[in-house]
Amino acid sequence: MNADTRTIGFIGLGHMGGPMAANLVKAGHRVIGFDVVPDVLAAAAGAGVEAAGSAVEAATTADVVITMLPAGRHVLDLYRNEGLLTAARPGTLFLDCSTIDVADARSAHEAAVAAGMRALDAPVSGGVVGAEAATLTFMVGGAQAEFAEAEPLLAAMGRKAVHCGAGGAGQAAKICNNMILGISMIAVSEAFVLGESLGLSHQALFDVASTASGQCWALTVNCPVPGPVPASPANRDYLPGFAAPLMAKDLGLAANAARAGGVPVELGLKAAELYAAYAAGAGAEADFSGILQTLRGGTAPEHGSGPRNDAKGGTPS
Repeated sequence: MNADTRTIGFIGLGHMGGPMAANLVKAGHRVIGFDVVPDVLAAAAGAGVEAAGSAVEAATTADVVITMLPAGRHVLDLYRNEGLLTAARPGTLFLDCSTIDVADARSAHEAAVAAGMRALDAPVSGGVVGAEAATLTFMVGGAQAEFAEAEPLLAAMGRKAVHCGAGGAGQAAKICNNMILGISMIAVSEAFVLGESLGLSHQALFDVASTASGQCWALTVNCPVPGPVPASPANRDYLPGFAAPLMAKDLGLAANAARAGGVPVELGLKAAELYAAYAAGAGAEADFSGILQTLRGGTAPEHGSGPRNDAKGGTPS
């Protein structure tokens, strides 16, 4: 296989997949894409992606098949029921960039290998902005040889790729990282709420914690109160950013994995519970940092003026 120019089947061309496919075209690859939404497919075609009539058609002549889909059931359905694995040529590399359950990722990997294909799971961090700017981070699970083969493609779509281990390890790294983030945001938000009750200004707490042992990404980059970090969503009425439903999804995946393995992640489970409730209510269209509003005992502001992110709209790295 020519490592410089490849034919890539790309399935799932939404807010994340569309820019990723466009960046592969810019890097000189032939990209044959498919999406179930006609307008999305047309937009990708405008960026140089060749429009296919189906996912199977996109995979038939591909050297690499990339999927960017909302959930594990969509990936497994394409692989098993819609004929993607039988349509592709033997030895084709399947690269799933969706964020899905670890068990589903492992099942997809096993199904691909059983069908004579090769497979990697490679969920991303960096959000729509990262997808457009080709600055994504990829967390990759699968064999080292496949990872090495995929690296030029990952480099065309992002700025960092980490090989995390065997099949499913990329998904494991993604949900563990975002469990840290979710718990951290709740902790930072609770600290600001407590500080308010004690008469402490937001700026004073930020100035202390940002240079002391409380320093973390949730505080210094995505600060949940207006003022200290001008670029944080708190300064634009909590418009996402990393949408709360996406955090709820990732924490739910972490909770599923913990329960399946009998791992006592008490804070992770509580964070999943809090974010599920927030995302289902006041935070449905808010940044995940807006959970501070709920912890304070109030409600999140209205969000009628901003776009709602899709299933890959996060920004943490």
